Amino acid sequence: MDEVAAHDDWDRHWEGIADCTSRNPAPAMRRRLARQLLRIRDRDARIFDIGCGQGDMLAELRRHLPHAELGGTDYSQYGIDVAKGKVPDARIVQRDLTAAGEPGPEWAGWGTHAVCSEVLEHVDDPVALLVNARAYLAPGCRLVVTVPGGPMSRLDNHIGHRRHYTPASLRDELLAAGFEVELVSGAGFPFFNLFRALVVLRGNRIVSDADGGGTGSPSLLARVAMGVFTPLLALPVPNNRLGWQVVAVARVP
Repeated sequence: MDEVAAHDDWDRHWEGIADCTSRNPAPAMRRRLARQLLRIRDRDARIFDIGCGQGDMLAELRRHLPHAELGGTDYSQYGIDVAKGKVPDARIVQRDLTAAGEPGPEWAGWGTHAVCSEVLEHVDDPVALLVNARAYLAPGCRLVVTVPGGPMSRLDNHIGHRRHYTPASLRDELLAAGFEVELVSGAGFPFFNLFRALVVLRGNRIVSDADGGGTGSPSLLARVAMGVFTPLLALPVPNNRLGWQVVAVARVP
């Protein structure tokens, strides 16, 4: 494993591929899917983003749910600073959820809804992270989780993926963390699978595609590929066992 993955330097990670992540149609597909699965109808909803990164999920939620309260946490201070610029009214706290510890009283049981998108694959003990995150969520909180499935690419390894999931393995972790599982499924077949297959087939070249050889902007080839798949991944996302995007809906008892 390379230096970035070995040390989980998330500040460096976001600085290196933040532009590529913002352009990538796959995160946009996940954000739309997560928002739909949250099923928020309450104007007073409090949505907590577990591992909010650079704030793209929070920004999506703010656009579609202008009256909801938004909060979140992330390990990377750089990611939090970017997120606060995108969603100034969101309450975001820096926290390593892999380490034991209780939230401050203002955060205990805060979230009525929550999302944890593309986070669990990055940590050695995802069950512990989920257990620690539960302290921020109210009883009955609806949690939407997305994790990668299918084969791992060189870029996945570069940014610290420990594992990819199946619906069964994600269900097991949620149950072990004390959540009640309502839904777990694959999603995105066929276009998301095809997009991911092209990323895998690029091999070692995908890393320089993502950061433009160290410039911080994706290469021309990457921009063209993302442009081609943007309208395809904007289509309705079917849930089925063949999809390489794995999603779940769970609740805090």
